[in-house]
Amino acid sequence: MTLTSFLLFSLLSFLTGTTTPGEKAGAELLFAGDAMQHQAQLDQALKAGGGKTYDYSDCFRLIAPAVTSADYAVVNLEVPLGGGPSYSGYPCFSAPDSYAVALKDAGFDMMLTANNHCLDRGDKGARRTIAALDSLGIDQIGTYHDAADRNRRVPFIKDIKGIKTGFLNYTYGTNGIEPKLGTEVALIDRQRMAEEIRKTREAGAEIIVVAIHWGVEYVLRENATQRSLADFLVDQGVDLVIGGHPHVIQPMEIRRNEKEGKDVLVVYSLGNFISNMKTADTRGGALVRVRIERDDDGKARLAGAVYDTFLSAKPDGLPNFMVVPSSETHRLPGGQRAYWELFDRQATKIFDTYNKGINRQK
Repeated sequence: MTLTSFLLFSLLSFLTGTTTPGEKAGAELLFAGDAMQHQAQLDQALKAGGGKTYDYSDCFRLIAPAVTSADYAVVNLEVPLGGGPSYSGYPCFSAPDSYAVALKDAGFDMMLTANNHCLDRGDKGARRTIAALDSLGIDQIGTYHDAADRNRRVPFIKDIKGIKTGFLNYTYGTNGIEPKLGTEVALIDRQRMAEEIRKTREAGAEIIVVAIHWGVEYVLRENATQRSLADFLVDQGVDLVIGGHPHVIQPMEIRRNEKEGKDVLVVYSLGNFISNMKTADTRGGALVRVRIERDDDGKARLAGAVYDTFLSAKPDGLPNFMVVPSSETHRLPGGQRAYWELFDRQATKIFDTYNKGINRQK
């Protein structure tokens, strides 16, 4: 192949998503943590919208290139879309639909809805969230109108660049709020999880991702319950375990499933994606970028993963709350740079000490 032919082929490959000679077929998945919506975020979005609409267009502008570069991106939507005219922050969240629109515009393809705040506006709010995400064309998993809807939506399998990838989402609880009208929330139940993992595999999923809401808030290390549940999921043949809820980062590791002869990614917590939380550990989070590939034997497998950190910046010298990637933190106002340095120093210490097989993206 001449140099000119190679360059033309490379350009065509980039535009069409095909592979270059010698490159294995595969895809990149990206995962982000908890997308919160506190009252200060609502107030600032309303201010940005001139007091008439809730405008989040600046919130994800800087992080969007990292998100859109992935073939499929997933975020935990930790707030119901409860419908107007009133919205609320902690302790019972409700956000306008424009919040989900902004996340979609930033490049997120799927929103996880099984978390401890999914019933903050009761059955009505949970069901409205499902309907709103459907109307916006956003993939979702974790909550369902009723048992029949859960049976219809599970298994959820997405063809991502030729690799059939199944997604499941579970939460430890819903802050004591029980559904009263039959709304289904996917709770951590080992028997039910095993059944749905099996159904997902039997339906053709080559890669299975379990996103799970677990752990203890504000604690930078996973606990014995998380480790035990991760062991269980690995034994069930899951390929990726992606954790959230603690609102701080926790370690991540590549494990070996010897029985099936494959590597498995376990992420204990990605921390906050965006929020108005105050302490340095809660002011940022991690993005995990995962490569899945089809091997020479034709099987789709985890090929590797990298992470990067970012700051969830406040509107102090900025137009709105903003997710600022590590590559852009030099632009932050002085006080926010100090928070970034505190967050990143601690996160780096945890990751460097406890991560296994996962390094920072270069």
